[in-house]
Amino acid sequence: MENSEINFYKKKKILITGATGFKGSWLSLWLYMMGAKVYGIGLKPDNHNHLFYKLKLSSKIKTNIFDIRDINKLKKIFINFKPEIIFHLAAQPIVSVSYLNPLYTFDVNFRGTANILELCRNYNFVKSVVCITSDKCYENKEQSKGYKENDQLGGKDPYSASKAVAEILIRAYRESFFKKNCKIGIASVRAGNVIGGGDWSSDRLVPDCVRSLIRNKTIWLRNPNSNRPWQFVLEPLRGYLMLGKKLYFDRKNYSTAWNFGNKSKSMISVKKIAAMIVKKWGKGKIKIIKNSKMFEHNILQLDINKAEKNLKWTPVYNVKKSVIVTTDWYKDVFVKKKDPVQTSYKQIKEYVNENTRSKA
Repeated sequence: MENSEINFYKKKKILITGATGFKGSWLSLWLYMMGAKVYGIGLKPDNHNHLFYKLKLSSKIKTNIFDIRDINKLKKIFINFKPEIIFHLAAQPIVSVSYLNPLYTFDVNFRGTANILELCRNYNFVKSVVCITSDKCYENKEQSKGYKENDQLGGKDPYSASKAVAEILIRAYRESFFKKNCKIGIASVRAGNVIGGGDWSSDRLVPDCVRSLIRNKTIWLRNPNSNRPWQFVLEPLRGYLMLGKKLYFDRKNYSTAWNFGNKSKSMISVKKIAAMIVKKWGKGKIKIIKNSKMFEHNILQLDINKAEKNLKWTPVYNVKKSVIVTTDWYKDVFVKKKDPVQTSYKQIKEYVNENTRSKA
């Protein structure tokens, strides 16, 4: 993160949907550190260990707990707060949940996005909108090369399909209502498999591993040979922040889709990531669930050339460093009983410093 980005966000009015989620909590804390005026909305976290609570965000930013599908409540926040920049992260983010409740998944991921865009269409104080979707929005053909932003959208499971639908919706609004006047910059962003401290989501590799390790139980892997572009949580968030600024000043050239993934060398199997976590933790056992009934792709990779060339964004941490930093956060907070706020502050500062050094 450059000093220009840090200075840009100071005192800016930022609305974050999904602020109570994993990525939303990290983004809220980072913007708070920059001096932004943050308003966060989201659902109530489901347990006391949730990152939103651990970071004490309700005392740092304005928060409002409600469902993003409630457009009337959302409208009141727009009118009263008048956000300049919006980061739309609110979603049903779990593939397994989409199998159990597909209608809810489509409703949240489509209608929640539609509500944001519809309100932006009616108020001229919004300057930048960054809509977070997923790398799973692409029609996955199990190819080794990364998907580019103009590749075919698709999805064989409800979650992936809901994200593809959201992408189509974003483009439709952008082309229909925002392209000619260019008063609002609207971009969609697609990140890979994000890892970092404080994620307690169900059916996600790192949280599942950590829960088992804390309880001294065996780690069970559902799809050990699946390969994913693992990346540290601050990597895509830095991209979102850079894009939010670009859209503010140059809506015409940056209102499009963007990939924020990792280098191809970070394509490592679920089994290897779990083994790296156990090694860093110091102990633990891993076993494989045979005959998993839930469909998952074996490989998924993003092409990040566009972001590297046009945003000058590139990953800072390799996959090994990402796993180490992530595991350290959980060990520091839950084993060594260190303050989660200070632990997170430290990791953000170290990441920013490493990014600065990499460009020197």
